[in-house]
Amino acid sequence: MRQSDDIKQEELAGLIQNCLDGNRQAQSALYAHYADRMMGTCLWYASSREEAEEILQDGFVRVFTYLHSYKGKGSLEGWVRKIMINAALSRYRNKATHLYVVTNIGEEEDDIPEPGGFETNYDVKVLLQLIQSLPPVYRLVFNLYVFEGYSHKEIADMLGIAQGTSKSNLSDARRLLKASLQEMDKKIMSG
Repeated sequence: MRQSDDIKQEELAGLIQNCLDGNRQAQSALYAHYADRMMGTCLWYASSREEAEEILQDGFVRVFTYLHSYKGKGSLEGWVRKIMINAALSRYRNKATHLYVVTNIGEEEDDIPEPGGFETNYDVKVLLQLIQSLPPVYRLVFNLYVFEGYSHKEIADMLGIAQGTSKSNLSDARRLLKASLQEMDKKIMSG
Protein backbone atom coordinates (compact mmCIF):
# COMPACT_ATOMS: atom_id res chain seq x y z
CA MET A 1 0.00 0.00 0.00
CA ARG A 2 1.46 3.34 -1.08
CA GLN A 3 1.18 6.20 1.39
CA SER A 4 2.53 9.71 1.17
CA ASP A 5 6.20 10.13 1.94
CA ASP A 6 5.79 11.97 5.24
CA ILE A 7 3.80 9.28 7.09
CA LYS A 8 5.18 5.75 7.16
CA GLN A 9 2.82 2.79 7.19
CA GLU A 10 3.53 1.96 10.84
CA GLU A 11 3.00 5.58 11.91
CA LEU A 12 -0.23 5.73 9.94
CA ALA A 13 -1.55 2.55 11.61
CA GLY A 14 -0.75 4.04 15.02
CA LEU A 15 -2.35 7.36 14.09
CA ILE A 16 -5.51 5.59 12.92
CA GLN A 17 -5.69 3.56 16.12
CA ASN A 18 -5.22 6.69 18.24
CA CYS A 19 -8.01 8.38 16.29
CA LEU A 20 -10.25 5.37 16.89
CA ASP A 21 -9.42 5.61 20.60
CA GLY A 22 -10.73 9.19 20.58
CA ASN A 23 -7.34 10.90 20.88
CA ARG A 24 -7.99 14.52 19.81
CA GLN A 25 -4.31 15.17 19.01
CA ALA A 26 -4.27 12.21 16.64
CA GLN A 27 -7.48 13.40 15.00
CA SER A 28 -5.98 16.85 14.63
CA ALA A 29 -2.82 15.36 13.10
CA LEU A 30 -4.83 13.28 10.61
CA TYR A 31 -6.91 16.32 9.70
CA ALA A 32 -3.79 18.47 9.26
CA HIS A 33 -2.17 15.82 7.09
CA TYR A 34 -5.03 15.56 4.60
CA ALA A 35 -6.93 18.86 4.87
CA ASP A 36 -5.06 20.81 2.18
CA ARG A 37 -5.28 18.03 -0.40
CA MET A 38 -8.92 17.35 0.38
CA MET A 39 -9.74 21.05 0.22
CA GLY A 40 -8.49 20.93 -3.38
CA THR A 41 -10.93 18.11 -4.10
CA CYS A 42 -13.80 19.94 -2.38
CA LEU A 43 -13.13 23.12 -4.37
CA TRP A 44 -13.80 21.29 -7.65
CA TYR A 45 -17.27 20.31 -6.41
CA ALA A 46 -18.26 23.55 -4.68
CA SER A 47 -19.48 26.82 -6.09
CA SER A 48 -17.36 28.86 -3.66
CA ARG A 49 -14.53 28.51 -1.17
CA GLU A 50 -16.99 28.77 1.71
CA GLU A 51 -19.04 25.91 0.33
CA ALA A 52 -15.86 23.85 -0.17
CA GLU A 53 -14.94 24.46 3.48
CA GLU A 54 -18.37 23.21 4.54
CA ILE A 55 -17.96 20.09 2.41
CA LEU A 56 -14.50 19.55 3.89
CA GLN A 57 -15.85 19.78 7.44
CA ASP A 58 -18.77 17.46 6.65
CA GLY A 59 -16.32 15.06 5.03
CA PHE A 60 -13.99 14.97 8.01
CA VAL A 61 -16.88 14.38 10.37
CA ARG A 62 -17.67 11.33 8.21
CA VAL A 63 -14.00 10.29 8.14
CA PHE A 64 -13.86 10.17 11.93
CA THR A 65 -17.31 8.59 12.19
CA TYR A 66 -16.47 5.78 9.76
CA LEU A 67 -12.72 5.40 10.32
CA HIS A 68 -13.42 2.06 12.00
CA SER A 69 -14.59 0.75 8.60
CA TYR A 70 -11.26 1.51 6.88
CA LYS A 71 -9.63 -1.91 6.53
CA GLY A 72 -6.23 -0.80 5.24
CA LYS A 73 -6.91 -1.91 1.68
CA GLY A 74 -5.81 0.83 -0.69
CA SER A 75 -4.46 4.14 0.48
CA LEU A 76 -6.07 6.01 3.33
CA GLU A 77 -5.83 9.15 1.21
CA GLY A 78 -7.92 7.52 -1.52
CA TRP A 79 -10.47 6.41 1.07
CA VAL A 80 -10.65 9.93 2.54
CA ARG A 81 -10.98 11.40 -0.98
CA LYS A 82 -13.98 9.15 -1.74
CA ILE A 83 -15.61 10.34 1.47
CA MET A 84 -15.08 13.97 0.45
CA ILE A 85 -16.65 13.33 -2.96
CA ASN A 86 -19.58 11.58 -1.31
CA ALA A 87 -19.96 14.51 1.10
CA ALA A 88 -20.15 16.86 -1.88
CA LEU A 89 -22.69 14.64 -3.65
CA SER A 90 -24.72 14.29 -0.47
CA ARG A 91 -24.83 18.06 -0.08
CA TYR A 92 -26.49 18.39 -3.49
CA ARG A 93 -28.82 15.45 -3.01
CA ASN A 94 -30.08 17.09 0.19
CA LYS A 95 -30.68 20.40 -1.58
CA ALA A 96 -33.20 19.49 -4.25
CA THR A 97 -33.26 23.08 -5.48
CA HIS A 98 -29.55 22.90 -6.26
CA LEU A 99 -29.50 19.58 -8.03
CA TYR A 100 -31.79 19.70 -10.98
CA VAL A 101 -31.65 17.91 -14.26
CA VAL A 102 -30.70 20.51 -16.81
CA THR A 103 -31.31 18.28 -19.79
CA ASN A 104 -33.28 15.07 -19.70
CA ILE A 105 -33.12 12.92 -22.77
CA GLY A 106 -34.47 9.43 -23.17
CA GLU A 107 -32.49 6.26 -22.79
CA GLU A 108 -32.81 5.67 -26.51
CA GLU A 109 -30.49 8.62 -27.05
CA ASP A 110 -27.64 7.08 -25.03
CA ASP A 111 -25.19 7.11 -27.91
CA ILE A 112 -24.35 10.80 -27.83
CA PRO A 113 -20.79 11.08 -29.10
CA GLU A 114 -18.27 12.20 -26.49
CA PRO A 115 -16.25 15.30 -27.29
CA GLY A 116 -12.47 15.10 -27.06
CA GLY A 117 -10.65 15.20 -23.74
CA PHE A 118 -10.62 18.32 -21.65
CA GLU A 119 -7.09 19.61 -22.03
CA THR A 120 -5.99 23.19 -21.71
CA ASN A 121 -3.06 25.48 -21.11
CA TYR A 122 -5.04 27.74 -18.78
CA ASP A 123 -4.17 28.37 -15.16
CA VAL A 124 -5.79 25.96 -12.69
CA LYS A 125 -7.33 28.86 -10.76
CA VAL A 126 -9.03 30.11 -13.91
CA LEU A 127 -10.35 26.64 -14.71
CA LEU A 128 -11.54 26.19 -11.12
CA GLN A 129 -13.50 29.44 -11.31
CA LEU A 130 -15.06 28.43 -14.61
CA ILE A 131 -16.01 24.98 -13.33
CA GLN A 132 -17.43 26.50 -10.13
CA SER A 133 -19.61 28.77 -12.28
CA LEU A 134 -21.28 25.81 -14.01
CA PRO A 135 -24.81 24.85 -12.91
CA PRO A 136 -24.47 22.35 -10.02
CA VAL A 137 -25.49 19.22 -11.92
CA TYR A 138 -23.17 20.09 -14.83
CA ARG A 139 -20.33 20.64 -12.35
CA LEU A 140 -20.99 17.31 -10.63
CA VAL A 141 -21.20 15.32 -13.85
CA PHE A 142 -18.12 17.05 -15.29
CA ASN A 143 -16.00 16.45 -12.19
CA LEU A 144 -17.13 12.85 -11.69
CA TYR A 145 -16.46 11.98 -15.32
CA VAL A 146 -13.35 14.01 -16.12
CA PHE A 147 -11.48 14.05 -12.80
CA GLU A 148 -12.73 10.95 -11.01
CA GLY A 149 -13.11 8.65 -14.01
CA TYR A 150 -16.63 7.43 -13.26
CA SER A 151 -18.69 6.02 -16.13
CA HIS A 152 -21.96 7.61 -17.18
CA LYS A 153 -23.81 4.63 -15.71
CA GLU A 154 -22.11 5.16 -12.32
CA ILE A 155 -22.81 8.90 -12.43
CA ALA A 156 -26.43 8.30 -13.37
CA ASP A 157 -26.82 5.92 -10.43
CA MET A 158 -25.15 8.37 -8.02
CA LEU A 159 -27.25 11.34 -9.09
CA GLY A 160 -30.50 9.54 -9.85
CA ILE A 161 -30.57 10.62 -13.50
CA ALA A 162 -30.63 8.76 -16.81
CA GLN A 163 -27.36 7.73 -18.43
CA GLY A 164 -28.22 9.82 -21.48
CA THR A 165 -28.78 12.81 -19.22
CA SER A 166 -25.31 12.34 -17.75
CA LYS A 167 -23.81 12.26 -21.24
CA SER A 168 -25.80 15.29 -22.33
CA ASN A 169 -24.90 17.26 -19.20
CA LEU A 170 -21.21 16.46 -19.69
CA SER A 171 -21.42 17.62 -23.29
CA ASP A 172 -23.21 20.81 -22.24
CA ALA A 173 -20.69 21.46 -19.46
CA ARG A 174 -17.82 21.12 -21.91
CA ARG A 175 -19.59 23.41 -24.38
CA LEU A 176 -20.10 26.06 -21.68
CA LEU A 177 -16.50 25.80 -20.52
CA LYS A 178 -15.22 26.05 -24.08
CA ALA A 179 -17.40 29.12 -24.72
CA SER A 180 -16.12 30.74 -21.52
CA LEU A 181 -12.52 30.06 -22.47
CA GLN A 182 -13.08 31.45 -25.97
CA GLU A 183 -14.65 34.58 -24.45
CA MET A 184 -11.60 34.97 -22.19
CA ASP A 185 -9.32 34.61 -25.21
CA LYS A 186 -11.26 37.33 -27.06
CA LYS A 187 -10.88 39.70 -24.11
CA ILE A 188 -7.16 38.98 -23.89
CA MET A 189 -6.67 39.51 -27.62
CA SER A 190 -8.68 42.75 -27.71
CA GLY A 191 -7.53 44.16 -24.39
